[in-house]
Amino acid sequence: MLDLGRYKGIIFDMDGTLIDSMGSHIEAWEQTCLHYGYPFDEAYMHGLGGVPTQKTAEILNQKFGLNHDPRDVAVYKRLVWESMDHTPTLIDETYQLFCHYRPSKQIAIGTGAERPHAEHLLQHHDLLDKLDALVTATDVTHGKPHPETFVTAAQEMGLQPSECIVFEDTEIGFQAAQSAGMDCILVRNGRIQK
Repeated sequence: MLDLGRYKGIIFDMDGTLIDSMGSHIEAWEQTCLHYGYPFDEAYMHGLGGVPTQKTAEILNQKFGLNHDPRDVAVYKRLVWESMDHTPTLIDETYQLFCHYRPSKQIAIGTGAERPHAEHLLQHHDLLDKLDALVTATDVTHGKPHPETFVTAAQEMGLQPSECIVFEDTEIGFQAAQSAGMDCILVRNGRIQK
């Protein structure tokens, strides 16, 4: 088991880090890109994991010179995702860490997902009531790579950023953790990078 003894709090990203939902989100983005005429690049879209959906639409508009209403794109993508027959599973390595450290450390989720989506997934896996803090795209002004998500999670746990470690699956999330003054460990394809 990874030794996290020097930290008082652990902050997990949700999609792709604690819950294996990135594949279905990428599939929903593929359909959304097709609908709105954005060229689809799977690796590029995965790299935007953790960025709130509306902000992702703004980035795509800018990248491809389009002007779709980001709120409309976000709603469409959410509806596509919700219509898919997919129940994400827990990622074993990070879930084992969650369970191992839950009795002795504070634990938060810092996610780019909207609050209703995050609460639904976390409740489905019986994790929602085990959290000391949940910070979603709904709760912040600036999504990742801005540090607000993680700084807010630390504040809600009553901790300093330096007392927390973050687990993330994207470079954007890694940047957000570093900007927040937190150590960060990447999770790649369900495996903790040591």
